[in-house]
Amino acid sequence: MPIRLELPPSLKDLFTETARAERGGRAAAGMFVCSGDPTVTEICASAGLDYLLIDAEHAPLGLETVQAQLRAAAGHGAVPVVRLPGLDEVLVKQYLDLGAQSLVVPMVNSAADAEAAVRAVHYPPRGVRGVGSALARSARWNRVPDYLERAADLLTLVVQVESAAAVAAAARIAAVDGVDGVFVGPSDLAASMGLLGRQTHPDVVAAVKDVIAAVRRTGKFVGVNAFVPDQAQDYLDAGADFVNVGADVALLARGTEALADAWCAPAEPGAAPRGSY
Repeated sequence: MPIRLELPPSLKDLFTETARAERGGRAAAGMFVCSGDPTVTEICASAGLDYLLIDAEHAPLGLETVQAQLRAAAGHGAVPVVRLPGLDEVLVKQYLDLGAQSLVVPMVNSAADAEAAVRAVHYPPRGVRGVGSALARSARWNRVPDYLERAADLLTLVVQVESAAAVAAAARIAAVDGVDGVFVGPSDLAASMGLLGRQTHPDVVAAVKDVIAAVRRTGKFVGVNAFVPDQAQDYLDAGADFVNVGADVALLARGTEALADAWCAPAEPGAAPRGSY
Protein backbone atom coordinates (compact mmCIF):
# COMPACT_ATOMS: atom_id res chain seq x y z
CA MET A 1 0.00 0.00 0.00
CA PRO A 2 1.60 3.35 -1.00
CA ILE A 3 2.46 5.81 1.76
CA ARG A 4 0.49 9.07 1.43
CA LEU A 5 1.77 12.18 3.19
CA GLU A 6 0.60 15.78 3.45
CA LEU A 7 2.88 18.78 3.65
CA PRO A 8 2.62 21.28 6.54
CA PRO A 9 1.32 24.83 6.05
CA SER A 10 3.32 27.43 4.15
CA LEU A 11 3.63 31.12 5.01
CA LYS A 12 0.45 32.24 3.21
CA ASP A 13 -1.55 29.94 5.48
CA LEU A 14 -0.75 32.29 8.38
CA PHE A 15 -2.87 34.99 6.74
CA THR A 16 -6.16 33.21 6.19
CA GLU A 17 -9.14 34.50 8.16
CA THR A 18 -9.09 31.34 10.26
CA ALA A 19 -5.40 31.65 11.12
CA ARG A 20 -5.73 35.33 11.98
CA ALA A 21 -8.70 34.55 14.23
CA GLU A 22 -6.74 31.83 16.00
CA ARG A 23 -4.05 34.43 16.78
CA GLY A 24 -6.69 36.79 18.15
CA GLY A 25 -6.30 39.06 15.13
CA ARG A 26 -2.69 39.94 15.82
CA ALA A 27 -0.03 40.13 13.11
CA ALA A 28 2.44 37.30 12.65
CA ALA A 29 5.93 37.58 14.13
CA GLY A 30 9.13 35.77 13.32
CA MET A 31 12.90 36.01 13.12
CA PHE A 32 15.93 35.32 10.97
CA VAL A 33 17.98 32.20 11.54
CA CYS A 34 21.47 32.71 10.12
CA SER A 35 23.86 30.54 12.14
CA GLY A 36 23.26 27.40 10.11
CA ASP A 37 23.17 25.27 13.24
CA PRO A 38 20.18 22.87 13.30
CA THR A 39 20.07 22.90 17.11
CA VAL A 40 19.72 26.68 17.13
CA THR A 41 17.00 26.39 14.51
CA GLU A 42 15.16 23.78 16.57
CA ILE A 43 15.36 25.98 19.68
CA CYS A 44 13.99 28.97 17.77
CA ALA A 45 11.30 26.92 16.00
CA SER A 46 9.93 25.62 19.30
CA ALA A 47 9.93 29.02 21.06
CA GLY A 48 6.41 30.01 20.00
CA LEU A 49 7.14 32.25 17.01
CA ASP A 50 4.88 32.13 13.96
CA TYR A 51 7.63 31.63 11.41
CA LEU A 52 11.40 31.40 10.95
CA LEU A 53 13.19 33.09 8.05
CA ILE A 54 16.19 30.94 7.11
CA ASP A 55 18.57 33.35 5.40
CA ALA A 56 20.55 31.98 2.45
CA GLU A 57 21.18 35.51 1.14
CA HIS A 58 23.43 37.07 3.77
CA ALA A 59 24.38 33.99 5.81
CA PRO A 60 26.82 31.26 4.65
CA LEU A 61 24.10 28.69 4.07
CA GLY A 62 24.08 26.25 1.17
CA LEU A 63 21.55 23.68 0.06
CA GLU A 64 22.53 20.95 2.51
CA THR A 65 22.61 23.38 5.44
CA VAL A 66 19.19 24.81 4.61
CA GLN A 67 17.72 21.33 4.24
CA ALA A 68 19.08 20.36 7.66
CA GLN A 69 17.42 23.44 9.14
CA LEU A 70 14.12 22.68 7.45
CA ARG A 71 14.23 19.24 9.02
CA ALA A 72 15.15 20.71 12.42
CA ALA A 73 12.20 23.11 12.25
CA ALA A 74 9.69 20.50 11.13
CA GLY A 75 6.93 19.77 13.61
CA HIS A 76 7.76 22.62 16.00
CA GLY A 77 5.01 25.05 15.01
CA ALA A 78 6.94 27.87 13.35
CA VAL A 79 6.55 27.95 9.56
CA PRO A 80 10.00 27.75 7.93
CA VAL A 81 10.64 30.30 5.19
CA VAL A 82 13.81 30.43 3.06
CA ARG A 83 15.27 33.64 1.66
CA LEU A 84 17.19 32.84 -1.51
CA PRO A 85 20.59 34.30 -2.42
CA GLY A 86 18.95 35.89 -5.46
CA LEU A 87 16.52 35.42 -8.31
CA ASP A 88 17.99 32.48 -10.21
CA GLU A 89 15.85 29.78 -11.85
CA VAL A 90 18.29 27.02 -10.97
CA LEU A 91 18.52 28.03 -7.31
CA VAL A 92 14.75 28.38 -7.05
CA LYS A 93 14.31 24.86 -8.40
CA GLN A 94 16.92 23.44 -6.03
CA TYR A 95 15.55 25.12 -2.90
CA LEU A 96 12.02 24.06 -3.77
CA ASP A 97 13.13 20.49 -4.42
CA LEU A 98 14.89 20.23 -1.06
CA GLY A 99 11.59 21.05 0.64
CA ALA A 100 11.32 24.81 1.04
CA GLN A 101 7.62 25.59 0.67
CA SER A 102 7.88 29.32 1.37
CA LEU A 103 10.43 31.43 -0.50
CA VAL A 104 11.50 35.05 -0.21
CA VAL A 105 13.15 36.36 -3.38
CA PRO A 106 15.36 39.40 -2.65
CA MET A 107 15.95 42.50 -4.77
CA VAL A 108 12.74 42.43 -6.79
CA ASN A 109 12.70 45.90 -8.31
CA SER A 110 9.95 45.72 -10.93
CA ALA A 111 6.87 43.84 -12.04
CA ALA A 112 9.06 42.11 -14.62
CA ASP A 113 11.31 40.80 -11.82
CA ALA A 114 8.23 39.57 -9.96
CA GLU A 115 6.94 37.83 -13.08
CA ALA A 116 10.32 36.10 -13.47
CA ALA A 117 10.09 34.89 -9.87
CA VAL A 118 6.62 33.49 -10.51
CA ARG A 119 7.85 31.62 -13.58
CA ALA A 120 10.73 30.17 -11.59
CA VAL A 121 8.49 28.59 -8.92
CA HIS A 122 5.93 27.05 -11.28
CA TYR A 123 6.06 23.99 -13.46
CA PRO A 124 5.34 24.31 -17.19
CA PRO A 125 3.30 25.54 -18.91
CA ARG A 126 2.97 28.39 -16.42
CA GLY A 127 6.64 28.43 -15.50
CA VAL A 128 10.04 26.85 -15.97
CA ARG A 129 10.60 24.82 -12.80
CA GLY A 130 12.28 21.53 -13.62
CA VAL A 131 10.42 18.35 -12.70
CA GLY A 132 12.18 16.13 -10.17
CA SER A 133 9.59 15.37 -7.51
CA ALA A 134 10.32 11.64 -7.50
CA LEU A 135 13.89 12.44 -6.44
CA ALA A 136 13.20 15.26 -4.01
CA ARG A 137 12.12 16.00 -0.47
CA SER A 138 9.61 18.56 -1.80
CA ALA A 139 7.15 15.80 -2.70
CA ARG A 140 8.56 13.46 -0.05
CA TRP A 141 9.82 11.25 -2.87
CA ASN A 142 6.38 11.03 -4.49
CA ARG A 143 4.63 10.29 -1.21
CA VAL A 144 2.60 13.54 -1.38
CA PRO A 145 -0.45 12.77 -3.51
CA ASP A 146 -0.75 14.72 -6.77
CA TYR A 147 2.18 16.97 -5.86
CA LEU A 148 2.82 18.09 -9.43
CA GLU A 149 -0.76 19.23 -9.87
CA ARG A 150 -1.01 20.80 -6.40
CA ALA A 151 2.43 22.38 -6.04
CA ALA A 152 1.19 25.90 -6.79
CA ASP A 153 -1.28 25.67 -3.90
CA LEU A 154 1.32 24.24 -1.51
CA LEU A 155 3.94 26.98 -2.05
CA THR A 156 4.20 30.62 -0.98
CA LEU A 157 6.14 33.19 -3.02
CA VAL A 158 7.16 36.41 -1.28
CA VAL A 159 9.11 39.07 -3.16
CA GLN A 160 11.34 41.54 -1.37
CA VAL A 161 10.97 45.26 -2.01
CA GLU A 162 14.17 46.97 -0.90
CA SER A 163 15.07 49.81 -3.28
CA ALA A 164 13.70 53.20 -4.19
CA ALA A 165 12.79 51.84 -7.63
CA ALA A 166 10.89 48.95 -6.03
CA VAL A 167 8.98 51.33 -3.75
CA ALA A 168 7.80 53.26 -6.81
CA ALA A 169 6.71 49.98 -8.43
CA ALA A 170 5.34 48.34 -5.27
CA ALA A 171 1.70 48.25 -6.36
CA ARG A 172 2.59 46.75 -9.76
CA ILE A 173 4.93 44.21 -8.14
CA ALA A 174 2.33 43.08 -5.61
CA ALA A 175 -0.38 42.85 -8.28
CA VAL A 176 1.53 40.24 -10.30
CA ASP A 177 -0.49 37.02 -10.42
CA GLY A 178 1.40 34.37 -8.45
CA VAL A 179 3.01 36.76 -5.96
CA ASP A 180 1.53 35.88 -2.58
CA GLY A 181 3.12 38.61 -0.47
CA VAL A 182 5.76 41.30 -0.17
CA PHE A 183 8.57 41.68 2.37
CA VAL A 184 10.12 45.12 2.82
CA GLY A 185 13.84 45.43 3.59
CA PRO A 186 14.50 48.84 5.18
CA SER A 187 18.29 48.44 5.31
CA ASP A 188 18.87 48.10 1.57
CA LEU A 189 16.07 50.56 0.94
CA ALA A 190 17.87 53.13 3.08
CA ALA A 191 21.09 52.51 1.17
CA SER A 192 19.35 53.00 -2.18
CA MET A 193 18.00 56.32 -0.89
CA GLY A 194 21.46 57.58 0.05
CA LEU A 195 20.85 56.87 3.74
CA LEU A 196 23.13 53.89 4.32
CA GLY A 197 22.72 52.49 7.85
CA ARG A 198 19.84 54.87 8.64
CA GLN A 199 16.83 52.60 8.20
CA THR A 200 14.84 54.52 10.83
CA HIS A 201 15.28 57.83 8.99
CA PRO A 202 11.86 59.47 8.52
CA ASP A 203 12.13 59.26 4.72
CA VAL A 204 12.85 55.52 4.87
CA VAL A 205 10.02 54.92 7.34
CA ALA A 206 7.65 56.87 5.11
CA ALA A 207 8.71 54.81 2.08
CA VAL A 208 8.12 51.56 3.98
CA LYS A 209 4.66 52.72 4.99
CA ASP A 210 3.92 53.65 1.38
CA VAL A 211 4.76 50.07 0.38
CA ILE A 212 2.59 48.63 3.16
CA ALA A 213 -0.37 50.69 1.99
CA ALA A 214 0.19 49.89 -1.70
CA VAL A 215 0.46 46.15 -1.11
CA ARG A 216 -2.56 46.04 1.19
CA ARG A 217 -4.64 47.70 -1.56
CA THR A 218 -3.85 44.74 -3.86
CA GLY A 219 -5.14 42.26 -1.28
CA LYS A 220 -1.74 40.63 -0.78
CA PHE A 221 -0.03 40.29 2.60
CA VAL A 222 2.97 42.45 3.48
CA GLY A 223 5.69 42.35 6.12
CA VAL A 224 8.80 44.21 7.15
CA ASN A 225 12.09 43.69 8.93
CA ALA A 226 12.32 45.76 12.15
CA PHE A 227 14.48 44.67 15.09
CA VAL A 228 13.71 47.78 17.17
CA PRO A 229 10.44 47.08 19.06
CA ASP A 230 9.01 50.60 18.75
CA GLN A 231 9.71 50.61 15.02
CA ALA A 232 8.18 47.18 14.58
CA GLN A 233 5.03 48.30 16.39
CA ASP A 234 4.87 51.45 14.25
CA TYR A 235 4.86 49.32 11.10
CA LEU A 236 2.22 47.02 12.56
CA ASP A 237 0.09 50.06 13.34
CA ALA A 238 0.56 51.10 9.69
CA GLY A 239 -0.96 47.79 8.57
CA ALA A 240 1.90 45.32 8.25
CA ASP A 241 0.68 41.72 8.37
CA PHE A 242 3.94 40.30 9.71
CA VAL A 243 7.14 41.61 11.23
CA ASN A 244 10.60 40.12 11.47
CA VAL A 245 11.78 41.10 14.94
CA GLY A 246 15.19 39.50 15.44
CA ALA A 247 17.90 37.09 14.37
CA ASP A 248 19.62 34.22 16.11
CA VAL A 249 23.09 35.68 15.58
CA ALA A 250 21.99 39.12 16.76
CA LEU A 251 20.48 37.65 19.92
CA LEU A 252 23.70 35.75 20.57
CA ALA A 253 25.84 38.83 19.93
CA ARG A 254 23.85 41.07 22.26
CA GLY A 255 23.50 38.35 24.90
CA THR A 256 27.24 37.62 25.04
CA GLU A 257 27.99 41.35 25.14
CA ALA A 258 25.68 41.67 28.14
CA LEU A 259 27.51 38.81 29.88
CA ALA A 260 30.85 40.42 29.15
CA ASP A 261 29.64 43.77 30.46
CA ALA A 262 28.38 42.12 33.64
CA TRP A 263 31.33 39.84 34.36
CA CYS A 264 34.41 41.05 32.50
CA ALA A 265 34.38 44.82 32.93
CA PRO A 266 36.97 46.23 35.38
CA ALA A 267 35.65 46.21 38.94
CA GLU A 268 35.01 49.49 40.70
CA PRO A 269 37.84 50.54 43.06
CA GLY A 270 37.34 48.92 46.43
CA ALA A 271 34.66 46.55 45.21
CA ALA A 272 34.87 42.89 46.19
CA PRO A 273 36.08 40.63 43.36
CA ARG A 274 33.23 38.97 41.47
CA GLY A 275 32.62 35.49 42.79
CA SER A 276 33.97 36.29 46.26
CA TYR A 277 31.97 35.98 49.47
